[in-house]
Amino acid sequence: MSEISKVIQVAAMSQQDLSQQRFEQDAQVQQFGTKRDTSSQWLISYDPANNSEVGRVEITQPDELEGRIHKAKQASKAWAQLTLKEREAYLKKGYDALVPLQSKLAELISREMGKDARRAGYEASGTVHSGEFLAQEVAQALQPQGINRKTQLQYRPLGVVAVISPWNYPLAMANNLLVPALMAGNSVILKPSEQTPLVADLFIRTLSQQLPDGVLQIAHGDGRVGAALVEGDINMVAFTGSLATGKKIMASAASGMKRLVMELGGNDPMIVLASADIQRAARFAVASSFENAGQMCTSTERVYVDERIADQFEQAVVQIAQGYRIGSWDEDNVNIGPMANTDQHDIVRRHIQDALEKGASLKLGDADPKPPFIKPTVITGMRPDMLLEREETFGPVVAIDRFSSLDEVIERANDSVYGLGATVFGGAGVQAVAERLQAGMIGINQGVGGGGDAPWVGAKQSGLGFHGSEAGHRQFAQTTVVSL
Repeated sequence: MSEISKVIQVAAMSQQDLSQQRFEQDAQVQQFGTKRDTSSQWLISYDPANNSEVGRVEITQPDELEGRIHKAKQASKAWAQLTLKEREAYLKKGYDALVPLQSKLAELISREMGKDARRAGYEASGTVHSGEFLAQEVAQALQPQGINRKTQLQYRPLGVVAVISPWNYPLAMANNLLVPALMAGNSVILKPSEQTPLVADLFIRTLSQQLPDGVLQIAHGDGRVGAALVEGDINMVAFTGSLATGKKIMASAASGMKRLVMELGGNDPMIVLASADIQRAARFAVASSFENAGQMCTSTERVYVDERIADQFEQAVVQIAQGYRIGSWDEDNVNIGPMANTDQHDIVRRHIQDALEKGASLKLGDADPKPPFIKPTVITGMRPDMLLEREETFGPVVAIDRFSSLDEVIERANDSVYGLGATVFGGAGVQAVAERLQAGMIGINQGVGGGGDAPWVGAKQSGLGFHGSEAGHRQFAQTTVVSL
């Protein structure tokens, strides 16, 4: 049986296939959506909606990790000698091989982290069908550039790149980092989140079978495996995840001066001016706060609305939010799934209760939400001392406060260690407000991220380096000045 077949078989195991005794033992101690190492060998994936086992993968042990790094270093030598066109051709074969597995990949996303079927399908399809085009974009960005008749810029391989990806978009976020790394001539080791090992395993093993041996590998486990990978003999770390983990990676990588590209989360503000289209702004506030059950790095976390239109805006937000439905990934018309794990549910619950204890008003939702779901939640009267304003909530909560002074609300919006995204809705004067916001990506009467070949970039402690765009693709290569 092939490795891919094994992964599919394990991932498709029903609870009836398992020992009932083992399930009863595990159920007593297993928190939803978490992974538990029962034998120091297996990483077990559970469905956060019902706590049933989805499947398991082997944890990468320290000696195995060392061997994979060595294998990657050896493989990178021949891979680096290929032309951009040759690497692109390899990747095309890899993504072609993924096409028949789209439905399986989507199902694994849903079953491992709770994403509803429609959104999981979009992520799987988008990843599979964008791979070839992303490779083409990167190939164009990495072409040698003539500065003048006697000087050329070349973009050469770095060596071994570790990609550490998150659970909220387990395919898309990994893909956006590993494609430019591979196209630049590097070998890659992916360490996926321990929350979503099965979908990552199927994705990487399928893709790697179309590439030279050792060019693309996977390492499974918790943060200890990630830490060991960062400390290993590698050349670059591309990481998406929490600020706390990003700081640890930065400290660990410092001794070896390893290149870093990191996206570290956000606490995105939204300012709604009196001149805004109220319905349009309300729809965006709800959609942005609730997308992927609020588990999105550019989710709107804080909404500040001009007091002159606040009543109308809040009413519109509540009315729109009431149309959202929670449930399991395979239920009809579900657009908010469960929190991906117990820890994340606890964070959202704590933030809601903290706000209510400090005087905020609950307009929609539960004051004490029970796992694994968080109902669509609207809170007004947010204050600067509340966790909703100070920290990243990462849940389906629209947190609103009113303002009267534009200068004060801009200062408040900027008062955060984060600076990933920010939005402002309004008519006259909206551009001037946007120019004063401190974020890597700013949306005016729309979401952030831009279009086309725009970079994905954070300001302040939301990021180090960036990816996407010609400049972002080149961060996965060594820029070399060649005098001719």
